[in-house]
Amino acid sequence: MVYANGTASGGQNGNIKQAREDIKTDYSRWRLLGDRGRQTWHYLETDEEVEKWPQTIFDRYMLGLSTNLPSLPTPKTGIESVKNALEFFSHLQLPPGNWACDYGGPMFLLPGIVIAAYVTQTSMPEPHRIEMRNYLYARQNPNDGGWGLHIEGDSTVFGTAMNYVAMRILGASAEDPRMVRARAKLHQLGGATYAPHWAKFWLSVLGACEWEAVNPVPPELWLLPDWVPFAPWRWWIHIRQVFLPMSYMYSKRWTCPSTPLVLELRDELYTEPYDSIDFAWHRNSISPMDNYHPKSWILRTLNSLLVNIWNPYLRTDSIANKAEAWVEKLIQMEDLNTDYANLGPVNQAMNLVACYIRDGEGSYSVKRHRERMHDFFWVKDEGMLMNGTNGVQTWDTSFLVQAVMEADMADDPRWKPMLLKALEFLDDQQMRENCIDQDICYRQQRKGAWAFSTREQGYAVSDCTSEAMKAVILLQRVEGFPELVSDERLRDAIDTLLTMQNASGGFASYEPIRGSEYLEMLNAAEVFGRIMIEYDYPECSTAVVTALSLFHRHYPDYRAEEIKRAVEGALKYIRRAQRTDGSWYGSWGICFTYAGMFALQSLASVGEYYKNSDNARRGCEFLLSEQMDDGGWGESYRSCETGIYTHHERSQVVNTAWACIGLMEARYPNPEPIKKALKMIVKRQQPNGEWLQEAIEGVFNKSW
Repeated sequence: MVYANGTASGGQNGNIKQAREDIKTDYSRWRLLGDRGRQTWHYLETDEEVEKWPQTIFDRYMLGLSTNLPSLPTPKTGIESVKNALEFFSHLQLPPGNWACDYGGPMFLLPGIVIAAYVTQTSMPEPHRIEMRNYLYARQNPNDGGWGLHIEGDSTVFGTAMNYVAMRILGASAEDPRMVRARAKLHQLGGATYAPHWAKFWLSVLGACEWEAVNPVPPELWLLPDWVPFAPWRWWIHIRQVFLPMSYMYSKRWTCPSTPLVLELRDELYTEPYDSIDFAWHRNSISPMDNYHPKSWILRTLNSLLVNIWNPYLRTDSIANKAEAWVEKLIQMEDLNTDYANLGPVNQAMNLVACYIRDGEGSYSVKRHRERMHDFFWVKDEGMLMNGTNGVQTWDTSFLVQAVMEADMADDPRWKPMLLKALEFLDDQQMRENCIDQDICYRQQRKGAWAFSTREQGYAVSDCTSEAMKAVILLQRVEGFPELVSDERLRDAIDTLLTMQNASGGFASYEPIRGSEYLEMLNAAEVFGRIMIEYDYPECSTAVVTALSLFHRHYPDYRAEEIKRAVEGALKYIRRAQRTDGSWYGSWGICFTYAGMFALQSLASVGEYYKNSDNARRGCEFLLSEQMDDGGWGESYRSCETGIYTHHERSQVVNTAWACIGLMEARYPNPEPIKKALKMIVKRQQPNGEWLQEAIEGVFNKSW
């Protein structure tokens, strides 16, 4: 196998060879396969394969290669700018009808799947290994050589230890100067003994840490009756599905057989000889750089009781076996209800290891997990990363359709083929049935809903369902477009949305709030905040309000009173969630500009504008108070961490667009600030119609 610079390939996972550090694959050989929303990258080894499968404009664009797209006329108006953007986007639509993109950013995702592949003896294609190394090198902190929690974050033990391990597994030499710098930074931070819980877990699975350093994750929690206030079914779905396989491996204290590489890592990750470390003593050791959410005294006490009393004296084999068997069953349900795509890349990697332990090499579950891991890989000009989900297919497609509708261009024959394919995609991606054993595995109703990514992934999300339904309703009422999604199926979507409202009136993401916020005192992840339960979100609540309102206009007789009460309740929450300075805190984007856009849209949907609503007026005034000198808005991810609006060093196109949408929805009477902002947006548009990626646009759970 020969790559772009003519260098031969190295070895496979179990037999690490030192490859040249700066090798790159031939980017003209990469292809993205889109199959009903499933997206997998493939590297073509032979010239014959290359000839049979030509590279698309989309492939070349994502890989940073020349697309040969023509320069478009310089826009003189906003509408001309929109037309240029649509011309650009029309070239990037995938055959199933959706749009796709790099959905990376978190730096703890790729190491998990690399370690999982290593310990399960899963072969990683050499082109993937090369480009994973390239991406991690590209995202190494240029100042100190470490890695952070996400691509713009400061170096942490979590990021540095995990990515260092991943690099070594992928074939990087410990003596490469970049690895030497990373190791020095890790040691400066205290070494891997000061890693947070998730890192110590993965290192123990690998055999580069001892299980005594890992705080308890008892599977017996899943045996608790549902009425218990801290029973796992009450947790947020992401933490629930991560701690499920984690508890299984913790219970078994499973570690992969030792290899020469693992023995080398034991020497490289710590500041003292491995055999001299008292791992039990370091169970609560954590670097200040990682300790975003310190363990509460309650959690520390519970951990101590579990380690010192429950595990050695009270936990019988029968209890352990019963707990492990039930956890195995819940893992199996998660796999079957998602066709092994799983909720996200973290639990997908962990479920692979759990199935490998339970079912063994050669089993269907392991085989299918190995196939599915490729759904999360993404190649770009920097290399191969791991997306935060298996894609953004439904989400991005829904918004692009709505953008065309807002611009009043849906009946333009130039865009009809593009929009028709998008409608066909949304039709295909609606979930038509509930989960198997829905109540047993604690899953939310999903019939009629849409996921963030694909139907196969199978998790209903309140705002994704709302935005997809709005796109479908709007487009199907344009003359010349077919009615692919029937009235009955739209009613199914409404039925599911109405089950997702919280007692507060607001809407969360995947399911209604099931537990008390006091459960955050049991947050063991340390590096994330607001992770234990669902929360009300202005963004999700607005999406549902606008979807319910649109549906009611077209279907006034279906569950009219319930829809009215749901909208009124959500609006009361949105008004209540507004801060004294007029802002709303956003959780799914950065941050105050994002939430402000949605909240003002929500108020506008019921006739509350700047001139007649104190909430809308204060929301507009807050946004205007943060406008930058060039007319734009630029908000840093630090806003998410601190809860205080923090300016980015430069205005950002995306933040500016969000703020403008909010002001326009609120009918802000002075057009000059909006005009100034829009001029900045148009000025930054590229000749081919695109806007370049600037700073990151979303940080979740306050810190990633």
